[in-house]
Amino acid sequence: MKKNALIIGGVIAIVIISSSMFTVHMTQNAVVLELSKPKEIITEPGLYFKIPFIQKVRYFSKQLLDNDSNPTEVITKDKKNLLVDNFTMFRIVDPLKFLETVRGERSARARLDDIIYSELRVEIGTHDLHDVVTETRDSIMAKVTKEANVKAAEYGIEVVEVRIKRTDLPPEVANSIFNRMRTERERIAMEYRSEGKEEATKIRAETDKEKTILVAQAYKQEQIVRGEGDAQATKIYADAYSKDQKFYTFMRSMEAYKKSLKTDTTLLMSEDSDFLGFLNKSK
Repeated sequence: MKKNALIIGGVIAIVIISSSMFTVHMTQNAVVLELSKPKEIITEPGLYFKIPFIQKVRYFSKQLLDNDSNPTEVITKDKKNLLVDNFTMFRIVDPLKFLETVRGERSARARLDDIIYSELRVEIGTHDLHDVVTETRDSIMAKVTKEANVKAAEYGIEVVEVRIKRTDLPPEVANSIFNRMRTERERIAMEYRSEGKEEATKIRAETDKEKTILVAQAYKQEQIVRGEGDAQATKIYADAYSKDQKFYTFMRSMEAYKKSLKTDTTLLMSEDSDFLGFLNKSK
């Protein structure tokens, strides 16, 4: 019995000693609670002791934490709805105040979402959509970070940085803008096509005009050359015929025969006809 009692006593002692010790890691802060009331704040790493069953320890990270918020809708100065997707980098700098106000990280993240959204809505509301998307984003984020850090300090939180991951238009607004852009592009395309057709018509008309002029000039040149050739041929014929009158009469008669006497032609003439003079052997 005595031996059993010693064993039981030893086990109880080990349990009590182990439950009275706790370790604080270098990445943590700890708050010792006695009957749910803060008793001690520990910021240095090491092995510590507490009263078993009376005191409890809550641990809080010293590391930089992130909070990825859900996209929220804000209104710009020029009354444009904008969908903002942001994230926040923060750390717990006052574990006691953090414990007394928000209790844990889940509640802290929800509170940060409210603070950041409020500051974003106020700050973006003083800028036009174009500025938010292009020029002033960094300055907006710097101011939101500063103002959010002031409000988050009430909860023992330091806001290190607030950043926008993505900005977009709400689906219904985006569809409307895209449709308007599509309509505008179609209008511009129609203008280009209309201008192209007008230019093509001008080019065709100018080309037809040039073609008509060139054809007329070519025809004129052709008639001049042909006239000169005919005149020269007539002169040559006249000179040749004037040298031999009988040869001229013979050639003219041959041309008349060629044009008049065809295989399907029947002529009734007198044998003494001058027209048949060169065909009549008696002549």
